[in-house]
Amino acid sequence: MKLQSLINQAAEDKNHTVAVAEAEDSEVIEAVTQAVAKNLANFMLFGDRDKILGLLEEKGTHFIHDERIQIFPTNSKLMAAEHAVNAVNLKKANVLMKGNIPTATLLKAVLNKEFGLRTGNVLSHVAAFEVPHYSRLILITDAAMNITPDLMQKAQIIHNSVEIARSIGINTPKVAPIAAIEEVNPTMQATLDAASLTLMNQRGQIQNCIVDGPLALDNAISKLAAKHKGIQSNVAGEADILLVPTLEVGNTLYKSLIYFAGAKVGAVIAGAKAPIVLTSRADTAESKLYSLALAICSA
Repeated sequence: MKLQSLINQAAEDKNHTVAVAEAEDSEVIEAVTQAVAKNLANFMLFGDRDKILGLLEEKGTHFIHDERIQIFPTNSKLMAAEHAVNAVNLKKANVLMKGNIPTATLLKAVLNKEFGLRTGNVLSHVAAFEVPHYSRLILITDAAMNITPDLMQKAQIIHNSVEIARSIGINTPKVAPIAAIEEVNPTMQATLDAASLTLMNQRGQIQNCIVDGPLALDNAISKLAAKHKGIQSNVAGEADILLVPTLEVGNTLYKSLIYFAGAKVGAVIAGAKAPIVLTSRADTAESKLYSLALAICSA
């Protein structure tokens, strides 16, 4: 499976609408117009009408008149965020996308008690990577939301990532809680949590997946490395999901794959009433398009 397969899957789904908060950003509009051209979704664009029209015109004057793109003028970034979130809350849209707006502003609207998208679950970041010379997609969580999650938060993060994996055809994903070593060490919290998560999975507290850890990164993704260390595991060398112990580990791994390995990525925030495309302003239009496709597949 490659990221292009997510675009193909999303194109087969119909009647999806994406609400974009503060859409006046060239990379966002590039992703939107590409998505429209591929029939992935309809779009509700919130923000400065004139700027959005100007950016659309740069991509092609026909986009200005495309009925799949609607523009809703707003006077501030906060208003754009609130209106986009409320559109999802009212089921006028089923995917939320961050535009040229600070993450904190968008999340403030997402967490609003009156019209927000909270469910009581942990919100977590799930990234699907296509890594050169690696045969399939691999999911990494959480590289952007939870700084130092505790055991129960990690269980919820696994649940969120498993739901994403199942939505793209990985029916029983294999989850590797990552640590520096493969053995439980009482002085290393990541290994203790990994062992507990493994037991929780065996007892049915974490479902629809196979969890085994702790595993170091090499043993989680390489059968050869696992064999050399004599590791007997249903997950070692075959992990579909890498659960990182902290945000720092996840963020470093995320950026290393992009900048050192040339990996492609699509990512969403899971755990809300609807998937959220929360890409960085530095992300390319291609990455935003893959993130849109992943969100649509999981909506």
